[in-house]
Amino acid sequence: MIEELLAYQEADGRLRAVEQEIAATDERKKYMTARKFLEKAPERLEALDAKAAELRATFERLQKKYAQIADTIHDYDNLDEMVDEQGGEISFYKKSATQIADSLRSLKAEIGRLAAAIEETAAEYKKAKKQTIAMQNQYKEYKERYAEVKKAREGEIAALEKELAELGKKVPAATLEKYKAKRKEKVYPVVCRVQGNRCPQCGMELSIADLSKLSDGTFIECDSCHRILFTGK
Repeated sequence: MIEELLAYQEADGRLRAVEQEIAATDERKKYMTARKFLEKAPERLEALDAKAAELRATFERLQKKYAQIADTIHDYDNLDEMVDEQGGEISFYKKSATQIADSLRSLKAEIGRLAAAIEETAAEYKKAKKQTIAMQNQYKEYKERYAEVKKAREGEIAALEKELAELGKKVPAATLEKYKAKRKEKVYPVVCRVQGNRCPQCGMELSIADLSKLSDGTFIECDSCHRILFTGK
């Protein structure tokens, strides 16, 4: 049975090589780059929208506060009249006016920083939008090109899949299913000849019980990488 399984793996290796060649093409790389970008683009644009809305609301709130403080400080324009009419020390009113003016300057600086942040976010959104449009064009172009690359190898792939189907008939169903499961996990080679008392792929040392099974011609599964192991010539 080992010969049949190894023959299946050899043909599968040729199919894998074709798949890797297709995966390594510039067409597929650019197609996948664009697809991954576009998958995340809506979330990115929504986050920038939310950030811009939050900054805008904060900006408007600070502007209103600035206007209110500005109105208050105008009341101190006629400081002499306030002292005459309301009494009190002029130093108290001057101190109060100074504190309000300081608050006004601080608020003005904060508004300035916020305005800069809004402009930065707007520029970032514009850039993201531009990139999205570019990636949409790239996605469309390279999706077609990638399809052409795959189509050019369809005959070769079909022939290998047909060969695998025939070879698979000679392998026990349970063993073949286990092989295919490993293949889906991108494990290759799946079937390996033991070297000494270790798995040749991961280096796991086999137990005495496993070595005994192998000497009897039984397949075992590596406890570490789960490859199918055998021994013999």
